[in-house]
Amino acid sequence: MTMTIDLDVLKEIARRAGDAIMEVYTGQVEVEYKDDRSPLTAADKAAHAVIVAGLKQNWPEIPILSEEGAEIAYAERQNWQRFWLVDPLDGTKEFIKKNGEFTVNIALIEEGQPTLGVVYVPAQEKTYLGVVGQQATVQQGGSVAAPIQVRQVDPAGLTVVMSRSHPSAELEAYLQGMNVKEALPVGSSMKLCVVAEGKADLYPRLGPTMEWDTAAGHAVVLAAGGTVQTPAGEDLVYNKENLLNPFFIVKADFPAAVG
Repeated sequence: MTMTIDLDVLKEIARRAGDAIMEVYTGQVEVEYKDDRSPLTAADKAAHAVIVAGLKQNWPEIPILSEEGAEIAYAERQNWQRFWLVDPLDGTKEFIKKNGEFTVNIALIEEGQPTLGVVYVPAQEKTYLGVVGQQATVQQGGSVAAPIQVRQVDPAGLTVVMSRSHPSAELEAYLQGMNVKEALPVGSSMKLCVVAEGKADLYPRLGPTMEWDTAAGHAVVLAAGGTVQTPAGEDLVYNKENLLNPFFIVKADFPAAVG
């Protein structure tokens, strides 16, 4: 089904959203707060507008669920077999800190699973694309996209990605007994892409995330040969009534004895 999606058009929509974000990024960033105290900026709103307009223009038959438009009732969306799941600006805290580690995320969900995802890093002009069952790529600026895949884990020592903004005692407990060679702090959905790109082995997320935070990166990881599962080994499911994700672990290519 994903073959009906023009991937170049999709990547261009993500890049245009990134351009809108960077226009705000280079100036004075005004921050307001939602009811859950999460930050919201003009960049979130601008990127949302660009993405929704682009998706509706090119694929008007596919509904859209975006973080900045998430009030769609479950009664309406529960029968969606195929829809776009969008986080216009993931890593708003990183955006406010101006460390460059924020992303644009567009995923296609089909029957509860991500089948296609674009993660764009505006400050680096880097585009990750994952088509599940086919391939994952990374593209720097206007260069040719290069295939990426997860790396085979070396049991001698793991490189573990951790949140730059959300450290936790649960993570320390989870890593007890593992041979961790390096801890890599990364912001936003870039954490999933770092594993997909073969630069890290493990990303345990033992804290709250929403479905739009993970969907696009999830597709990139799957397309690159990795896994995104709950600690009990179950796949994440999308378009639940409650859009909060369970805890999850992103893994590269683990030998059974290590994973």
